[in-house]
Amino acid sequence: MVKQHANISRMLKVIKESCCAILEGAEIDQQEFAEILDFIRRYADGHHHRREELVLFPEMVDHLEEVASIIIKHGMLVEHDLIRAHVRDLDEALKLYAQEPKTEYKLQVLTEAMAYANRLQQHVEKENNVVYPLADRGLSDDIKAKIDQTVKDMEQEEGPEFVKGYMELLDRLEKKYKIA
Repeated sequence: MVKQHANISRMLKVIKESCCAILEGAEIDQQEFAEILDFIRRYADGHHHRREELVLFPEMVDHLEEVASIIIKHGMLVEHDLIRAHVRDLDEALKLYAQEPKTEYKLQVLTEAMAYANRLQQHVEKENNVVYPLADRGLSDDIKAKIDQTVKDMEQEEGPEFVKGYMELLDRLEKKYKIA
């Protein structure tokens, strides 16, 4: 899941560069934002957060001390919901801007895109530096093997082309925005 976080962080850099380009005078590219929203919804949320919410987090709540339950239920899951709210608001702002390209709607697009990117980057860092190490230290090898197998099964259901398409999107957008 750390590798998925790295891919998500790559998209967060793309979002930041896209927003900077808009501030510097570029038009809002509705097609590009549609692709970004698709990545957010299907890869970051559907592919990655789904694994956490259905596989990792329940095992942590069931098998670790109460502090893990508090971190998951009152931290990570709440943050997932806040992140989803930014995505909904970004989508709405993009629709409003497409209908009527007012400065107010452009500001809302930039605000929600950057709020999403900033909140998710902080969330990724918490999971990488606190949640995942807690799971690695506290869960038994049997539980970790069960988690790994369940995640592999989920990936097989999606098929190899699922991730490949999103990596190609990331490569293309990173090239466009000259992100190393």
